[in-house]
Amino acid sequence: MTHALFFDCEFLTAEGAPSRFWCGPYDPDPVVAQIGVVKIGLTPDFPLLDTLRLHVLPQDRQGQRVPLDPFFTRLTGITEATIDRDALPLAQALDRVRVFAAGQRLWSWGKDEFNMVAISCYMQGLTPPLPATQFSNACTLLLRAGMPYNDLKRTRSNQLADHFQITHPPLRGHDALDDALSVAYVLQALLRQGKLSPYDLTTPSNLA
Repeated sequence: MTHALFFDCEFLTAEGAPSRFWCGPYDPDPVVAQIGVVKIGLTPDFPLLDTLRLHVLPQDRQGQRVPLDPFFTRLTGITEATIDRDALPLAQALDRVRVFAAGQRLWSWGKDEFNMVAISCYMQGLTPPLPATQFSNACTLLLRAGMPYNDLKRTRSNQLADHFQITHPPLRGHDALDDALSVAYVLQALLRQGKLSPYDLTTPSNLA
């Protein structure tokens, strides 16, 4: 394996939806609207090789375009104009991710594949093009590298690089690519410091 992949997604939400588990009468289904993927080389110095940012057309159970809640736009910066201009159908977007990943493991801060693949494909009646076995939870890598569990529980993906005081270009929280980069910068640093090895990123954890 020559590279490792870190991804994040932004999915539809509304103010208070997380506390209601997206079960309120006006809460949207938490389908994916943006995907970001980062590719890190597993060669000496562990360089950042490539990135991918995709916007996804959010559709409801009847196949209709879902309007973005103003809260979602404030949170992510994704506007209706962004979706009109850039969004791909879900099947096309996930196929782009599949090709970009080239069969290698995809790590996220948590289990973003539930929203990116499982829920979103279920809502559209699609067969997922990426198997569950291709995904792993990057939180397990940080535990392996020595991050205290209590710190891990209260640190979000967009806060991770700053938590480790890693110098990096400006990142916007709740942008899928920037959140994936926040995770990737930390894993890149831990690999360079020898706190993780390429082997750790090529084998699934039994906690993932």
